[in-house]
Amino acid sequence: MNGEKKEWAVERLKEKSRETGRLPKKEDFDPVTLSRIKAFLGPWPRALEAAGLKERKTAARGGKKRK
Repeated sequence: MNGEKKEWAVERLKEKSRETGRLPKKEDFDPVTLSRIKAFLGPWPRALEAAGLKERKTAARGGKKRK
């Protein structure tokens, strides 16, 4: 069930990206949808990363990518 929720949230982000031609912004979603996306995928930058829309930033120390 949890995987389905994450898939739902990822699909909402991807759809909005295709629709707008840019990275989705929090303001692009109604409050309920935004809350659900963040609940299923975490903070906004992590949600965009989970959807494959944004690359993970490298760690400030050591320059290694986070896992």
